[in-house]
Amino acid sequence: MTANRPFGRAADSLRTVTLETGVNRYAEGSCLVAFGHTRVLVTASVEERVPPFLRGRGQGWVTAEYGMLPRATHTRGRREAAEGKQSGRTQEIQRLIGRSLRAVVDMAALGERQVSLDCDVIQADGGTRTAAITGAWVALRQATDLLVREGVIARSPLLDQVAAVSCGVCKGVPVLDLEYEEDSNAEADANFVLTGAGDIVEIQATGEKRGFTRAEFEALFGLAEKGIGELFALQKAAADAA
Repeated sequence: MTANRPFGRAADSLRTVTLETGVNRYAEGSCLVAFGHTRVLVTASVEERVPPFLRGRGQGWVTAEYGMLPRATHTRGRREAAEGKQSGRTQEIQRLIGRSLRAVVDMAALGERQVSLDCDVIQADGGTRTAAITGAWVALRQATDLLVREGVIARSPLLDQVAAVSCGVCKGVPVLDLEYEEDSNAEADANFVLTGAGDIVEIQATGEKRGFTRAEFEALFGLAEKGIGELFALQKAAADAA
């Protein structure tokens, strides 16, 4: 089946994806990632400390923070700092980003230091969490490469790549990489986080307007594997050129 998608995309096509590195002169790693009109700025900061529960264990930590700028969407939202607390959505997304990156890091090779990944959504048009994860790996790769070049660590702690993409069932058709118009009307949607080896880090799948079948899920999984394979190539090209 074919899908009548915005901008005439095929059902198995990603939006135009770009990964621009070196966009922050101060951070040890940085990436401005765009999935279509969704844009997320990711910075990686190396800190010579670890959380209290890891002190003295000889291993590091990777964590993430996520936020949306006030005019990232059609209407202005208040900064969460002004509200005095993070929303449940923000907390859930930043935990997902942290888990996804830690899945491909050798913490012992990182040593007793922390890499903090700050993911700020400049413009949202669906898939902000998947874009953040994909760009965060590029920023993390830059930061860890710098540590190796400067002799701070003996080898790269990165064990593999990790990237993420959204998929959904729209008008009865499984499609790849939903933009907001599709995401807000999908019958079912899912976010897939996979490693370069093909391992599953996380799958978030929800029936929005109805349940979805196993066949539909397997179709979504197949689309995700295809799309993430393309993202891996883009990640590597961006990181190698940084």
